[in-house]
Amino acid sequence: MSTANSRLILGLWRIGQWGMGPEQVADLVSACLDLGIDTFDVADIYADYQCESMFGAALQANPALKSRIKLIGKCGIALVTPARPAHRVKHYNTSREHIIASVENSLASLGVEKLDLLLIHRPDPLMNADEVADAFDRLKRAGKVEGFGVSNFLPHQFELLQSRLNEPLRTNQIEISLLHLNSLFDGTLDQCQRLRVTPQAWSPLAGGALSHQLEDTCLSRTLSRVAHDLGVTREQLAIAWLLRHPAGISPVLGSGKLPHIRELVDAQNIVLDRQLWFELLEAAIGHPIP
Repeated sequence: MSTANSRLILGLWRIGQWGMGPEQVADLVSACLDLGIDTFDVADIYADYQCESMFGAALQANPALKSRIKLIGKCGIALVTPARPAHRVKHYNTSREHIIASVENSLASLGVEKLDLLLIHRPDPLMNADEVADAFDRLKRAGKVEGFGVSNFLPHQFELLQSRLNEPLRTNQIEISLLHLNSLFDGTLDQCQRLRVTPQAWSPLAGGALSHQLEDTCLSRTLSRVAHDLGVTREQLAIAWLLRHPAGISPVLGSGKLPHIRELVDAQNIVLDRQLWFELLEAAIGHPIP
């Protein structure tokens, strides 16, 4: 594995929309490594259960990449799709058997021997924390997963699972952006900072809603004005706003376009002072802070 630490992560959930062949994806991965991005985020369900095999084909096209990257995988969501004919209804499955089988399938699809990080994709109302812990232990002892985390968990759900584990959870991957602020106020980011857990932000640009001034809102006007004053793009500013948080948020980027990725990597060089950060927060929540 690469020894470089990525603050930014490349997410592969849209790989099916990129229109790229395996060699092109491999070239993108190589270019990301040159930019300092060494961590790549996949999930069993992405691209209608095809994401992992598509990324695996890219790694097969350039096998030398396997030793240079870190892989984040996810499991626990079961979609209704022809790709999974046994699923009658969308549900969550965090049973011991499902977690282990999902990892086995992910490793085979990716063509790798180990995931660096495995996340439970969504909180499961039927989660048996002891079963999940046992699955994690078995996968760790077998050398198939290096570390574990969760995604979209609230603090009490995080604490329940952590109470059964032999090692600390390494992340909580949550939706957070200037348009999705719940984790700032529901204790999620406070918990991450208290436990020194690095949170990851999925959809850090709110699915592209922060990219362009599509609506005449206070946030949109403020983003455009501050970005202009700083000589940066709205997207760079939105990423820099996340990076400023003391919990050490790692944004998961969703672009397959190298110039766009390079632009967002440059956001790490933007230093927002405290008042600018609060100016954007105030615009996002639509009223002055108390």
